Amino acid sequence: MSDSVLLSARQPLPPIDYSHAAGAWIHTAEGDSLLDAASGLVCVNIGHAHPHVVEQITRQARTATFASPGVLLPAVQEELAGRLTEAVNRPGDGVSLACSGTSAVELAISYARLIQRSRGQDGRHHILTARLGYHGNSALTLGLSGHRRRRPHPDDALGLAPAFDPPYPGHHRDCPHDRCRASCADAVAEAIDRRGPESVAAVLIEPVNGTTGGAYTPPPGYLAALRRACHERGVLVIHDEVLTGLGRTGLPLGADHCTDAAADIVVLSKGLSAGYLPLAAVLVNPEGVARLRSGPRPLPLMGTMSATPLQAAAGLAVLDVLGEIGALDSTRVRGGDVAAAVRAVAALPVVKETRGVGYFHAVELAPGTQAAALAAARDERLLLYPFNGFHADGTGEGLIVAPPLNSTPSEVEFLAQGLRRALERTAARSED
Repeated sequence: MSDSVLLSARQPLPPIDYSHAAGAWIHTAEGDSLLDAASGLVCVNIGHAHPHVVEQITRQARTATFASPGVLLPAVQEELAGRLTEAVNRPGDGVSLACSGTSAVELAISYARLIQRSRGQDGRHHILTARLGYHGNSALTLGLSGHRRRRPHPDDALGLAPAFDPPYPGHHRDCPHDRCRASCADAVAEAIDRRGPESVAAVLIEPVNGTTGGAYTPPPGYLAALRRACHERGVLVIHDEVLTGLGRTGLPLGADHCTDAAADIVVLSKGLSAGYLPLAAVLVNPEGVARLRSGPRPLPLMGTMSATPLQAAAGLAVLDVLGEIGALDSTRVRGGDVAAAVRAVAALPVVKETRGVGYFHAVELAPGTQAAALAAARDERLLLYPFNGFHADGTGEGLIVAPPLNSTPSEVEFLAQGLRRALERTAARSED
């Protein structure tokens, strides 16, 4: 690809020439098939080319692909907004649609600041984030993100930086405890107090860490303790559920694994678009909606392609499928078979740790083995997602395991066997 006109990031393996994709499978130009065990970039949550989604996109494309906001009635968008609040059990929320996780995070930040100003808190503009988090690829969101390899040059960070350590082993510096616990949220309270509570608009966090650290989950009670610490100081909570939302962690929202943890503002994207069309959403709780609608300042302008009827039709179809497969059921955690497949390789010598929840897991690998493990997985007809640089010194490597939420039992078994064989081969090669 050295002569490609496309500018793209360097990858550890050459790209695959494919003919088509369907369900959980990528079919190559040579006639082979590979299981997409990473759901693309952890977004193809209901598989490729789902017939219902393709049908609904085609149907809407024949009706209208674009409807000028403020000129034409947003009927399809309105339906999606209502369905979305039901899907994540947030009745009464207001919804704004966007075309990427990054733009939705920026919109959520704008809303948090507007809500604070409507309270008469004009000085509240700072957004505090964790040092391992990732919130998008714009100048603003990269400045707020904490993943060391993705941090912008200091001159390009807009003076922004993460403010507190996340509650994960090896990442909470100077922690007095022998293990992470709910009281790790004290670090968030201290960060707010250091900055000055009267200047902080919101704390922006991932309820479950994404691909930067590899599926770290917070200790029980942490999200609730963080919420209390923020609200005691008049600070809003924004949950970045771009990756985790709509079933990826086995529940409708990643935050649903913790009681009393509901955020004031929630951002969704990957699970809503499912890889079909660019689509994201920001959900604001009823109090915030009332503030936004009664405040003297106008809402942020939307982008040209932020909320087309075509995008909304795709989102509605995705919600249909998620409902059919039980991914929006809040009474049980799905993905236990995927978790078992990943835990089964934990004792292999090349594996340092496995972690995750639902359909989102990580295999942390021994140093220097990631490229070999990726290649071995391809030989086993598995596509996995690499992640790097999550330790404090910039080291750390591993593989994300995140198959579609509608993977069949036979596909999960194929994943389990292929993952074990790939890592066994990697271990044998590292011993040579």
